[in-house]
Amino acid sequence: MPSPSLIVVGGGLAGGLCALALAKHRPDVAITLVEPGVAIGGNHLWSFFDADVTGDGRVLIDPLIAHRWPGYSVRFPNHDRRITEGYNSIPSDCLDAQVRAALPADAIVHASASALTPTCVTLDDGRLLEATAVLDARGFTAPPAHLACGWQKFVGQLLTIPAGHGLAEPIVMDARVDQADGYRFVYSLPFSPTELFVEDTYYTDGPELDRAELVSRIADYAATQGWAVATVSRAETGVLPVVMAGDFDRFWPAIDPVARAGVRGGLFHPLTSYSLPDAVRFAIWLVREAPLDATLGPATRTRAEARWKRGRFDRLLAKMLFRAADPPERYRILERFYRLPAPLIARFYSGRSTVADRVRILAGKPPVPLARAIAALGEKL
Repeated sequence: MPSPSLIVVGGGLAGGLCALALAKHRPDVAITLVEPGVAIGGNHLWSFFDADVTGDGRVLIDPLIAHRWPGYSVRFPNHDRRITEGYNSIPSDCLDAQVRAALPADAIVHASASALTPTCVTLDDGRLLEATAVLDARGFTAPPAHLACGWQKFVGQLLTIPAGHGLAEPIVMDARVDQADGYRFVYSLPFSPTELFVEDTYYTDGPELDRAELVSRIADYAATQGWAVATVSRAETGVLPVVMAGDFDRFWPAIDPVARAGVRGGLFHPLTSYSLPDAVRFAIWLVREAPLDATLGPATRTRAEARWKRGRFDRLLAKMLFRAADPPERYRILERFYRLPAPLIARFYSGRSTVADRVRILAGKPPVPLARAIAALGEKL
């Protein structure tokens, strides 16, 4: 029997981790990674909490971590808190370097794919690549069909502050900023005493991103904090779906035989748009359990459908955020959430909330008008 071979289409976080995991643990698999961009992972910074990734998954991504802190803080108009849990950041250039070190140079094809089947990829230039299995790990190129979404949008910049910024640990959410457009917060990661990555993030109803406005907001925030910024480097933007409802069978029809990974398969947290924990778990599953043949498509769909079902509660919370609260009041939902026990918060972010956690999150007086909360939960989207 010939050795299995796999073509991974899309060299973002999910595709890069799949290629890296297979290269490390399945040397019998011939891997081809198809990515149109010049760098694996693009230009991104991914962060995660210690509880998000454990076991074999942590072994996989530990070499990618460039920064780690023992805790983090959140700030809201009526509540500040420090949580003692490790927080980690992975820059995309670390993923790029690790994947290139693990794969032969000719295993990375910088091209776009125009057509996929379970065992064949047609490139835009007409080349045909064949393998025993194909995995579609491309991200969304348009708003996802058959999903009702709000949007999380952000611009991030790396600031050099010669006099120092004074932060020893990340501020994962600083919501003590203007909330007129919807839930907004500023995210700060201290890479060194003089280097600080600052990201302005907000949740709104539409996917349009005004980059210039957010760049201006970052400058204003820095000035408010008393930071004299000398230079601005490493900039990134993002527009991510926050899923309130949808039809999984229409999003990924059962008759579609091509395997999917990452956000292409709906493998991300519905409320936070957070994809790293799912991407790591998928990569480990691919190495340990997945059939690397033409049946990979149905196997990945079964896995994604199970994830979709587990995300029902998180989609209800997303619906409450967008439908039950006026934009300037949305922060109150997150402010209340961050008064809950730290282990519950950790399980929520990792996508492992228990039934008891869900009851606790909904218990008590809601931070939005009760009638609107009930109406939002029952609304058909």
